[in-house]
Amino acid sequence: MLNEGAVEKFCELTRHADSRLRINGIWALMNVAFQADEGLKMQILKTLRNIGNDQIFRLLSDSEVVVVMKTLGLLRNLLSAPHIDHIMDSYGSEIMQATIFTLESDHGPEVKEQALCLLANIADGSTAKELIMMNEDVLKKIINYLSGNGNSKLQIAAVLCVSNLAWKEEPGSAERQVKLKEMGVKDLLHHLITEGDTALFDRVKTALNQFAPN
Repeated sequence: MLNEGAVEKFCELTRHADSRLRINGIWALMNVAFQADEGLKMQILKTLRNIGNDQIFRLLSDSEVVVVMKTLGLLRNLLSAPHIDHIMDSYGSEIMQATIFTLESDHGPEVKEQALCLLANIADGSTAKELIMMNEDVLKKIINYLSGNGNSKLQIAAVLCVSNLAWKEEPGSAERQVKLKEMGVKDLLHHLITEGDTALFDRVKTALNQFAPN
């Protein structure tokens, strides 16, 4: 199927007037990208760009929430280890813009959660995480979701972002931890660990363990 142009066909379907075909096109791409090799992932992104420089933004603005969700799922599958850094080197600017666009949209918590999980994937890269650290607006959004407004799923996704950014075994972790501490992240984590949510507690504990004692 791939040799016969399946990727190109699925990408074309994502701009079809019929929402059912858009849904199936992006859903198919998400499945193709799952555990794919780097060449295939880059082909998907290149083909989407070729049919329109703003195609990812169009999909994230779709009237059908399921299209938005599957687009975020596609991006998460594309940005999985060990290909995160290389893909972000080539497409980092538009992926970061698309993520910010989604976090600032009027979509509900389920969409915002997926956008935060996408940021967590980016933060799992060795060099890609610096794109987040250099963007104070994105860091402030992550911190805002740590508060969560009572939504534990958003809090867990935000904590995962912090955990990956602060990961102590990665080069430059000390500098990133200092910046996160200065922005009040460690204090927020200490507050969250008292909230009694078991799933949240485990994630927060992992994140706090990344930080140096002082």
